Amino acid sequence: MMQDILQQTTWQEWLGVFFSVFQVLLARKNNSNNYLFGIAGISLTLYVMIQSKLYAEFTLNLYYLVMSIYGWLYWKFGKRKSETTISETTNNEKLITAGIVIGTFSIFYFFLTNFTDSDVPILDSLVSAFAWAGMWLMARRKIENWILLNISNIIAIPLLIHKGLYLYAVLTAFLFIVAISGYLEWRKSIRSKSVIV
Repeated sequence: MMQDILQQTTWQEWLGVFFSVFQVLLARKNNSNNYLFGIAGISLTLYVMIQSKLYAEFTLNLYYLVMSIYGWLYWKFGKRKSETTISETTNNEKLITAGIVIGTFSIFYFFLTNFTDSDVPILDSLVSAFAWAGMWLMARRKIENWILLNISNIIAIPLLIHKGLYLYAVLTAFLFIVAISGYLEWRKSIRSKSVIV
């Protein structure tokens, strides 16, 4: 069984997972260079997702690519030309986040059920909807990004197993654990800054 799984795994999947692991570990440490590893991993993942007919996840990874470039620039410079600090979402950002989840789910579900041969339109759409919102919050350095990304991760694990993408399922389980740790690390950073101020 394990040998079959290893033989099924393409080099693109191995390398994409490798870069993605580094990306999330750097994000957890609040290192803006996480996006550079993310761009490399995303580029490889795009190929894997289209081959697996996970069209919403393919589109999600295109979005990740754009948001990684945006996030790297925003983290580095922001509006003040200095690194943006970690913060909590405002009420307005919460409304935008909810809109992203509902809007992207609706668009993906409609597209997948009407224009593709996807056999998992609901799960594929949910994974992507929560991840789109989470990535937007991460790019803006908002702590709640970890929560939305983990909702996406919980849904993605069985979806990836169903598609035979076992290495990505393991990566997603790893990302789930790192996201919990990242949330706690970022929470500590917010508290330490509020004590200083």
